[in-house]
Amino acid sequence: MYDMHELKNKVAVIGVGNTKYGNFPQFDEYGLAAQAFKNAVADCGIDKNRIDGLLVSRIPYYARMGEVLGLNPGWTITLPAHGRMSGMGIIEAASAVASGLCTTAVLLYANIGRSRRVNYGGDESPGTWDPWGFTSPGAAHAMAFRRHMEMYGTTTRQLAEVSVAIRHHASLNPDAVMRTPISIDDHENARFITAPLRLLDYCLINDGAVCLILTSAERARDFKKPPVLISGFGGMDTFAPSSIANFDMDFWYPAIDTSGKQARAMAGVSHQDIDALMCYDNFSPTVLFSLEGLGFCGRGESGAFVQDGALKLGGKLPVNTDGGHLSNSYMQGWALNVEAVRQLRGECGARQVPDCEVVQYVQSTPCTRSIIYTRG
Repeated sequence: MYDMHELKNKVAVIGVGNTKYGNFPQFDEYGLAAQAFKNAVADCGIDKNRIDGLLVSRIPYYARMGEVLGLNPGWTITLPAHGRMSGMGIIEAASAVASGLCTTAVLLYANIGRSRRVNYGGDESPGTWDPWGFTSPGAAHAMAFRRHMEMYGTTTRQLAEVSVAIRHHASLNPDAVMRTPISIDDHENARFITAPLRLLDYCLINDGAVCLILTSAERARDFKKPPVLISGFGGMDTFAPSSIANFDMDFWYPAIDTSGKQARAMAGVSHQDIDALMCYDNFSPTVLFSLEGLGFCGRGESGAFVQDGALKLGGKLPVNTDGGHLSNSYMQGWALNVEAVRQLRGECGARQVPDCEVVQYVQSTPCTRSIIYTRG
């Protein structure tokens, strides 16, 4: 089997870009992605004709995207719309660059879910979450968190710490969609969507697009911004016996544990080295499950771990410093990876993690992935 440690620090992120997030019915996916691409190209100063790899996600047709951008890549890949594709896509693109399938890859994601009133679950995605008709991802996470409450005594006030901390970071991000600070009581007084989850436990569906540009660490020295190295990654898929059973079984613990250990081992870092965590927060309980799976606290101890502002800037482990899915926008993990890059460059202003050198990304989904980024 190929030793993935050989890929440590071989590939770097040289450019990132995104659109504003919100309601933009005048744009389709291609228009939004083109804006994010333009911003990422300007970010690193690359001649777009040097780009010979193209990855798209939640964009209908890769060939049309290449035509819009004026690209003629030698390596292309189209990923489905699911949020789990962000970590998978970055790892695939890094592997393509490292192996020589392309020299410079552009990764594009676009979402028009808000303006087109796209629903996640229900009649629009029958069978996505369970063959017996339980199609609501929010309800599935609610069921999982209820089990966590019963097993470990976790409370909704502890869960509220996640939403409050991430909203605090959004309040420091001038581009975040939801910037008004919230309190624990605000969370507890919000209406239920699917008990025990409330309104402030759910991600924000918006229109927007994200772009990352990857090349080799050696070539990365030629561009405007300091490179951010992809130092480690890991992953594990969890498909059987069914997706809902996976929620009920173990909160993805084996997959998160495996992914985190692989990524840290490849990067040669420990928990103590990680300055910030970018955690896929489609629903607030996912953050608790991720903290336990990654080993930042023991199993069943995440409720106590997050208390008293532990996830805020200045706390034990700053999480989702851009406002994440809960308060910035649900860009299905892609924007969280952009935030990791910006933190390591020191570009985040009021929300900057001091002396940030190592950032971990994790997506706890049926296709769990984790990536370690380090300052180049």
